[in-house]
Amino acid sequence: MNARPTAAGAVVDGVDWDRFSVVLLKPDCVRRELTDIVLAALAERGGVEVVFWMPVTVAAWQIHVHYWDMLVDADWWLPLNIPLCLDQAYVGQSVVVALVRGAGGTPARLRGLLGHFDPAEAGPGTIRGDFGTDSLATARQAGRLVENLIHTSDDEAAVARDFGTWFGADRRHLLPPTHREPAPA
Repeated sequence: MNARPTAAGAVVDGVDWDRFSVVLLKPDCVRRELTDIVLAALAERGGVEVVFWMPVTVAAWQIHVHYWDMLVDADWWLPLNIPLCLDQAYVGQSVVVALVRGAGGTPARLRGLLGHFDPAEAGPGTIRGDFGTDSLATARQAGRLVENLIHTSDDEAAVARDFGTWFGADRRHLLPPTHREPAPA
């Protein structure tokens, strides 16, 4: 019988989250049938291995937890109604979530490969710069969120939170305990 963890997140204690990232391939990526291409580019450019991936039909709670920061900072996005925009863009939509593993510093390394959140501002050689077709200006004019293909976890805390949001404790076997690599001298 499983006992309740003594502290939040303890069910996945012992994981070096700095070696993992959760990748969210957004509805526009799925709709444009770019999931395999984008995952391959991320793996090649980021030096990561795709441990597991799965399609998900997004529930409201998942996208609201995933984008909690947008909800907290909703005033920055005015005049958009962020909860409504998240629901319209994601709830009931198909996405692909993937767990990737690499060397230490994986979250920061992958974030650097995405490019600017506005694909029109993302440089060549970045995922959004190479594959993105939308722009923040077009999205704002249409009263919606920008379509930018992909999200990866921001940092170690976000990897743990994203893992729980998209995979849940039932898939903790995907996270073998790892030991932190010593920092370079």
